[in-house]
Amino acid sequence: MTIKFAIITCSDTRTLETDEAGQKLEQLIAEQGWECVRRVVEMDERPFIAGALIDACDNTDADIVLTCGGSGLSLRDVTPEATRDVADREVPGIAEAMRAHSVAITPFAMLSRAICAQRGHTLIINLPGSPKAVKESLGYILPSLQHGLEILTGEAANCARK
Repeated sequence: MTIKFAIITCSDTRTLETDEAGQKLEQLIAEQGWECVRRVVEMDERPFIAGALIDACDNTDADIVLTCGGSGLSLRDVTPEATRDVADREVPGIAEAMRAHSVAITPFAMLSRAICAQRGHTLIINLPGSPKAVKESLGYILPSLQHGLEILTGEAANCARK
């Protein structure tokens, strides 16, 4: 199964050229043999992020939309709220697993407000904003993503691991 991704970097200060976290995500996706169908930078404004999420979920063939940035404690960090605005339902285990893994690396990971959610047949995953943190977080959850998508799209024969 080839997984297709869209990447949305949530930042007031980055551009596509200066977006190191988004570039790192695109590299990690390519290393898996998967495809990035869209990568954008969106301002840290709840309606803009929500609009970018809707567009990526509804108007591309992305299976997974990754956001990076905007999930911390700054008052400008509104990515989780924008994600909730467009989600059909949350998928809390992914965010919980990323935080548990990351807190073993740095205690600051407990300050993350990132969530994961489902919109239709698309999975939305909020990731941190630094290249190091996106690599650690995505790297940790990668082994589960294909199976999760198979369940989400109805392609899994059963939910038991073989």
